[in-house]
Amino acid sequence: MAGTRQASKEETRRRLVATARRLFAEKGYFATGTAEIVQAAEVGTRGALYHHFPNKESLFEAVLEEIELDLGTKVAVRLTGTTWFGKLGQALEGFLDASLEPEVRRILLIDGPAVLGWDAWRAVEARFGIGAIRHMLEEGAREGSVQVGDAESMAHLLLSAVDEAALFIAHAEDPRQARKRAGASLATLLAGLAG
Repeated sequence: MAGTRQASKEETRRRLVATARRLFAEKGYFATGTAEIVQAAEVGTRGALYHHFPNKESLFEAVLEEIELDLGTKVAVRLTGTTWFGKLGQALEGFLDASLEPEVRRILLIDGPAVLGWDAWRAVEARFGIGAIRHMLEEGAREGSVQVGDAESMAHLLLSAVDEAALFIAHAEDPRQARKRAGASLATLLAGLAG
């Protein structure tokens, strides 16, 4: 009985997050109400939402983190480089490519900083990006494909650069053209790290 109840709770939470993710991507955070999310998720009343999330912002943060996890998986699949320098470039380019996807663009890059505030948004970005970038820099330095004196500070610089490039793309009138420009600039930046 307890297992069934737990499974039901997990299913309700999953439905809320999936529905909010779809609605936030389509309409944006500020144009989506909690009553609309509850109704579309078919979970009863707003009490079901507030049982899992203290407020709409915490639901948004759960959606944002799910997108970050999915993005990390998508980028990891693309890492086919034969050197860590190649993999680093592919990972950063993959993030820029993802900035063209409607839900990444809207939820992660446009609404994310506005809803969570810059510091909290940056903390989420850092949690998902800094470690991976630092690892690629360290491994690249070990194999000789990357020249870096301080992998920790360089990881922060690269994450900042790629975040700003993604924001540039997300807010551009022509995101595809902005993506090309940002990719060329990123390649120039990375060339200075080549071993």
